[in-house]
Amino acid sequence: MTEAIRGFWVASATPLATDGSVDSAKLAAHAKRLFGKGVDGVVLFGTTGEGTSFNVTERIATIEAVLSGGVPAERIGIGGGFPAISDSIALTRAALGLGLRHVLILPPYFDRSVAPEGIEDAFAAIIDGAADDRLRAYLYHIPQISGVAIPTSVAASLRRRYGKMVAGLKDSSGDFKQFQAFRAAAPELAITVGNETDIARAIAAGGAGTICGMANIAPELVKAMIDGKDVEARMQAAVDIVVKSPSFLTTLKAILAAQTGDAGWLRVRPPLRALSDGAALKAKLDQLTSPAIA
Repeated sequence: MTEAIRGFWVASATPLATDGSVDSAKLAAHAKRLFGKGVDGVVLFGTTGEGTSFNVTERIATIEAVLSGGVPAERIGIGGGFPAISDSIALTRAALGLGLRHVLILPPYFDRSVAPEGIEDAFAAIIDGAADDRLRAYLYHIPQISGVAIPTSVAASLRRRYGKMVAGLKDSSGDFKQFQAFRAAAPELAITVGNETDIARAIAAGGAGTICGMANIAPELVKAMIDGKDVEARMQAAVDIVVKSPSFLTTLKAILAAQTGDAGWLRVRPPLRALSDGAALKAKLDQLTSPAIA
């Protein structure tokens, strides 16, 4: 079984049923379709998956359903990290009990004035509370969204304390210098990037690969980045289509709806508001992804 997330993983979008619950059958089918595109694994309930809109019970029920839908446990990671440490522990224990090992953990968010020692205490409390050496935890650094950065010193200290139980770190800051700082401080961590345009240079600099959102709608382009092909400009243009819209999440789902012909992908949970049509956005993306990648 994989010791750390490496290669090509997708931060999966979360399809919803008409009542706002997770459409687990569609989620399992989405994962298996991506596997057919060269994807190694999926992370559920991360930022792209509207993770903070789903409680512990919902996340665990979804894991159970996706496993029943034929997605192997070793190819699933789960987004974790809550303001309440007890929720993080409960999710982690339950995921491990279902055969998962990969848990991405946000630092407790909302309080942006905490000291580095407090951030380390929070991660340590989750790992100690899980009390299971099967755990492979990944520190999730996305301060522009969560409001709480993970200091490089904390990443290094946690790796020293817990060894391979702290398997890696996902750097979604979009700042390549930050990635380099994590690599220098904690070279034993498997560090993945969320910023698609950094994939090739990160791998060349010792990175473990990517866990990214654009792979939901442009997996071939992401795979080309991983393979070191000269498509960075094309990837940047594709990313711009999504990130320069009012909402990354609703735009990505609108494109998915247009690609699949399934309007159910448009559904989001409040406070997000669904886009009505992604056809024009899909057409722009097609111009970047349909030409042959040399």
